[in-house]
Amino acid sequence: MNEKRNHAKRKSILARFSNALAKTRSQFGNGISSLLLGTRQLDESILEELRTQLLISDVGVAATDRLLDNLSRAIRRKKLRDGETALQALRVDIENTVEPLQKQFEPSESRPFVILVVGVNGVGKTTTIGKLSHYLQEQGHSVLLAAGDTYRAAAIEQLQAWGQRTGVPVISQRPGADSASVIFDAVEAAGARGTDIVIADTAGRLQNKSNLMAELAKIRRVIQRYDPAAPHETLLVLDANIGQNAIAQVHEFKDAAEVSGLIVTKLDGSAKAGVVLAIAAENPLPLYFVGLGEAHEDLHPFNARAYVDGLFVS
Repeated sequence: MNEKRNHAKRKSILARFSNALAKTRSQFGNGISSLLLGTRQLDESILEELRTQLLISDVGVAATDRLLDNLSRAIRRKKLRDGETALQALRVDIENTVEPLQKQFEPSESRPFVILVVGVNGVGKTTTIGKLSHYLQEQGHSVLLAAGDTYRAAAIEQLQAWGQRTGVPVISQRPGADSASVIFDAVEAAGARGTDIVIADTAGRLQNKSNLMAELAKIRRVIQRYDPAAPHETLLVLDANIGQNAIAQVHEFKDAAEVSGLIVTKLDGSAKAGVVLAIAAENPLPLYFVGLGEAHEDLHPFNARAYVDGLFVS
């Protein structure tokens, strides 16, 4: 019975990724499959066409070079007979490239376990926090939210709405209040209530980038007055629709905000999900979750096999 349930669960995960990646598949996987399966001879001209296909799918230069170098070596050694074996080799190599990103999100025993969520405005940060709170509740954790994006009244209201929808308490203050103070109050409240996890929203834009990074650094310092080890995770939310700009955002936030993991949203609405490959080649931080839809249960742990199958399987 357990084997049947596990099989059904694997099929469900594959189906969810496949459905979400339909737009990327139509450009990326189908384009590559048509190119390789339609060729009789593997040569440099095919590799150049593959390069173009990969680059326009936001795979990025580093990942594209790696994939094509490996394919070129296999062709020279006559390990690939035809386009079909080349396609299978490329799929395996893509999975090997993104597999290091797959890491289970496991809160430590620290209580409260503090998650700081960062990212620029418009990436779906506040919505992702709502979905993450639902996911963690499903895992048996009690959760409290901190409305730390005090610079946008809409962000506070949106987080409060998610709290009502998922049954999670939200600590907030008036718009314009000190963000670090709000988050510190939330951590203290969680400690007093015995709550397992605090998820803190943060501002996505201040007057300029240096002000934003200074604000995030201040939040970290203030939280550490309660627990020197906090925040225990700092998650950067990226929007799949921005393609290669996501790499720049990882660079900007990684050191200044001490980012420990990633969430990529809106894979279901993007034709640029190839950016996951670019992330793997250039900044292989753990990709804990991906957004595969609008519902509160549509935040899923990243699964390398399901991702690759979703790129190619119709």
